[in-house]
Amino acid sequence: MGFKMGIVGLPNVGKSTLFNALTKTAAAQAANFPFCTIEPNVGEVAVPDARLDKLAAAAGSKQIIPTRMTFVDIAGLVKGASKGEGLGNQFLANIREVDAIAHVLRCFEDSDVTHVEGRVDPVADAETIETELMLADLESIEKRRANLVRKLKGNDKEAQQQDRLLAAAQAAIEDSKPARTVEIDEDDAKAWKMLQLLTSKPVLYVCNVSESEAASGNALSEAVAKMAAAEGNSHVVISARIEEEISQLDADEAQMFLEEMGLEEPGLDRLIRAGYELLHLETYFTVGPKEARAWTIQAGTMAPQAAGVIHGDFEKGFIRAETIAFDDFVGCGGEQGAKEAGKMRSEGKSYTVKDGDVLHFLFNN
Repeated sequence: MGFKMGIVGLPNVGKSTLFNALTKTAAAQAANFPFCTIEPNVGEVAVPDARLDKLAAAAGSKQIIPTRMTFVDIAGLVKGASKGEGLGNQFLANIREVDAIAHVLRCFEDSDVTHVEGRVDPVADAETIETELMLADLESIEKRRANLVRKLKGNDKEAQQQDRLLAAAQAAIEDSKPARTVEIDEDDAKAWKMLQLLTSKPVLYVCNVSESEAASGNALSEAVAKMAAAEGNSHVVISARIEEEISQLDADEAQMFLEEMGLEEPGLDRLIRAGYELLHLETYFTVGPKEARAWTIQAGTMAPQAAGVIHGDFEKGFIRAETIAFDDFVGCGGEQGAKEAGKMRSEGKSYTVKDGDVLHFLFNN
């Protein structure tokens, strides 16, 4: 299982530069004018995980296959988008399709790069986009609730649930709070997700700073950090320009460049990890002589459903999972060593897969 993260932001904040770095392509045209990204660009990137290399070394795997995630570079939003200003309608349609939002905020001063509002204020930029998304949600909610009236009169249970959830979202938004602040019961989780409300998406603020401030951030990124903490959202500080430069280098050159800039790792690695945490995702591994492979699951996934990520037949015919913790697999020099040390466990259908588990599934055809 992968997930799709939409990269959003006002024009000229570094969205396309960041996307270029993420996908190591120049597919997204990074230009100094609004709406340079007319169609959403979609790119798949490998999720960096140092554990894969260690597992492959222990097992003598010939191939390493990381798990992947999808990023969507969405056209720049402007004030009035909820009413169709600029490319508003297209923006809103594209953002409904993603699982989470990486909101790029301009946290750098540069007189050569125009700001659509004529000032540099990342907190105000965040509020502009949040307001547009809330206005769009409100309009959508009002239309949907009006369309449910007939079904409600007929005591349709599904319509009653939908109307109740829409009413909760409407109350939050009218109180100037996004839909994601609404507390949802487990029984309503699926129906809530089906509503596809824009402000129900989890948000990761990406503070785009200048090259010289990539390691330490600045006053602007600190203001975003405070805002994110107050909202219960996450944030990362990166320099999109540095990330784009790194993406063009080989591994050794990239490491030297990072050291020169005083950085321990690429900002994109932190961005992807933050995205994982945002969506409560975890990784398990399958390891053998042929390949060491990573698989993405939702935290709390049971063994049969984790098996189903590989193939539906694995879930349908699930018998049990042979499980070795990552540290035990590497520490014992691979599967055989872990078995001899008594570190392999046999787990049934009720087992909750843990991050880093090395799994082998047994199933009926």
